[in-house]
Amino acid sequence: MSRSRLPLRLILLGLLAIAVVVFIWLAIGMINGLLEFHERLLALPVLVRIPLIVVVTAAFSGIVWLAWKLLRPTTRRSRSRDKAVIPDRQSIETRVAELRQRDADAGSLEQELIELDRRRLSGECHVAVFGEISTGKSSLIRGLAVEASPEVDVVGGTTRWVRHFQGTLPDGRELMLADMPGTGEVSGQQREQLARDEALRAHAVVYVVSSDLTRAQDAELRWLAGFGKPLILALNKIDLFDEAERAALLETFAKRYTSVCRAIVGISAGGSEHFDRRLADGRIEQVTRERQAEINGLLDALMEITSAGIAALEPGREAAVLASVDQRSHVLARRIAVRESEATVIRYTRRAVVGAMAAVAPGSDIIIQGALGTAMVRELARIHDVPVRELDVENLLARLGLTIRNTTAIVLAIAGNALKAFPGLGTLGGGVLHAIAYGLAFDSLGRAISLTLAEHARLDQAEAETAMRTLLTEPSRERVERVARVVIDSLRRPDTDVDEGD
Repeated sequence: MSRSRLPLRLILLGLLAIAVVVFIWLAIGMINGLLEFHERLLALPVLVRIPLIVVVTAAFSGIVWLAWKLLRPTTRRSRSRDKAVIPDRQSIETRVAELRQRDADAGSLEQELIELDRRRLSGECHVAVFGEISTGKSSLIRGLAVEASPEVDVVGGTTRWVRHFQGTLPDGRELMLADMPGTGEVSGQQREQLARDEALRAHAVVYVVSSDLTRAQDAELRWLAGFGKPLILALNKIDLFDEAERAALLETFAKRYTSVCRAIVGISAGGSEHFDRRLADGRIEQVTRERQAEINGLLDALMEITSAGIAALEPGREAAVLASVDQRSHVLARRIAVRESEATVIRYTRRAVVGAMAAVAPGSDIIIQGALGTAMVRELARIHDVPVRELDVENLLARLGLTIRNTTAIVLAIAGNALKAFPGLGTLGGGVLHAIAYGLAFDSLGRAISLTLAEHARLDQAEAETAMRTLLTEPSRERVERVARVVIDSLRRPDTDVDEGD
């Protein structure tokens, strides 16, 4: 074994020696060239020497700058692209209008924009009290808005919807306080979404906790901070901690969240306290008493945040709402694209089946499939808003056509099994069998392309081929029977329009 490796080592050693010699030769040549250039430069008149030095320096600097632009790490460029961009109000309204034209349920998005304008015109300062269930949010609302009476109960999750109460700060400024459902409740996803939406509509958010933050709370707090609006972290029920525990928690919060929170305060929202008391005669009675509220630190933080006025807080609130509407509109657009793609695939599959059965000249059915396939790819690309080139479509269909030919035997077997679901049709011969096979192939073609357009926003040939192979060899019973039903209907009603029922 060692003898067989010796020649390779000698070759590598020789190549390394040659490389070293070439490098030294180039270095010596470059040094000689620089020395000659320096001597000639000194020999030139001053009026020629100085401009030449300036030109050479500028050229060298330009080359260095261009090399840095081309060779710098891509992570910096990606970070600049990933920066949060405030959505444009007009573009969002245009997208919402387009969704409405496509029969999308965009009413909630329109209402969000209306509410955005209504709150701006009202001049009210909205503060959302946010946090998990049973952290004392409703009790805090009662402490901030003395005349309000939000429901407070020992059972977690008392608040079922968003309610607003008017409170007043010590300096006389009024606040509109939002009491919201708590997060973290079992089967409370809808109420959690209500709370998050209201937090984005507010000018400032008070995030209430009653202990150290869990991983979910930490993620939620940082999610809220990502919108850039003022955020206060309030440790509630500090009267239940001793002095050392309280100081340790607040110190931990300061280390973790000073960069994301405008203020971190310890408070006691008060509220009702329930406990059992044993009487002298041995009986036990249930006692309810009110705990004294201690919220001065929170009041100071709210006064500091609102001191600049509503106009200073409005841009952050508007940006958060627009970002939410923008994200929701994109999600809705994807759902509509999936729905429209499904209808398009079904429509073109029906046309392909009818065209294949009507073809009389040898090979004309393949021509029909190619024309329909090209049209279907164009329409699916339009639905997913992906630009495509004619050459890309042709190459993709050629590649997927090869996949269809390689799986023809499997598809025909599947089509034959599909006929068993329709008694009495097994004697119609190979024409029906091939029509179902064409339909399955075309249905798989459309679904594979739609899938790759939705996931990659481009015509990814490899992904489309993988998806199509899976769809061809493992079709669902619903797809097989639907295609077979199209074939049967075409046989029974040959004059029916291919688009009927779409």
